[in-house]
Amino acid sequence: MKITIGHLYPDLLNLYGDRGNIQCLMSRCRWRGIEAETIAFELNDTIDFSGLDIVLLGGGSDREQMLVCRKLRETRQDFKAYVEDNGVVIAICGGYQLLGNYYKTDQGTMEGLELVDMYTEQGEGRLISNIILKSELFDMPVVGFENHGGRTVINGNRPLGKVLYGSGNDGKSGYEGIVYKNVIGTYLHGPLLPKNPQLADWLILHALQKKYGDQVELTALDDSQEKEANEYVCRRFLK
Repeated sequence: MKITIGHLYPDLLNLYGDRGNIQCLMSRCRWRGIEAETIAFELNDTIDFSGLDIVLLGGGSDREQMLVCRKLRETRQDFKAYVEDNGVVIAICGGYQLLGNYYKTDQGTMEGLELVDMYTEQGEGRLISNIILKSELFDMPVVGFENHGGRTVINGNRPLGKVLYGSGNDGKSGYEGIVYKNVIGTYLHGPLLPKNPQLADWLILHALQKKYGDQVELTALDDSQEKEANEYVCRRFLK
């Protein structure tokens, strides 16, 4: 079995070390004997979404997000078709905001990719904190770090999790992130996947099942160190 990961514009969208998420996916595949490759796409490259099994869209500054969004809108229909056909996407922070209809800032409104019915508007001050979620997708809490000025409204979509500690999507709804088909969008950095092996495996499993069938299962890995780190964060912040 083999999966191909598309890392979109790592030269522009790598504000919080999102390459660590790629390294995590590659390692967890390799440890299981699953062949994996990563293709990094720069701004002038043509993206063939039909050849990708996982797409990672990382975070960047507002200016970099605008450059990326303008480019991706040229292939929005192909990206939308990939998403609707249950293509696997992990979108983090700025990448998460780009999934929606628009991102409104003091400098103007940035048109989004409209892949998911949601939107973001800049709020007063930044939401900066460690963050812990309870997600229906996983047995373990999801942990990370958030630092965003946007407030994201996900309308009737499913959140990634309920906020146990931190601010989440908008600082008041009590929820963080979004799950739409096989797309996960979130504000969590850390980087996200090394701290949350169950989330990494969710992406890998859904990519393999889409490609090879629902009978695919993942062999268990020794995640004792990751679980210990997760428990430490929870003990520290959940009084």
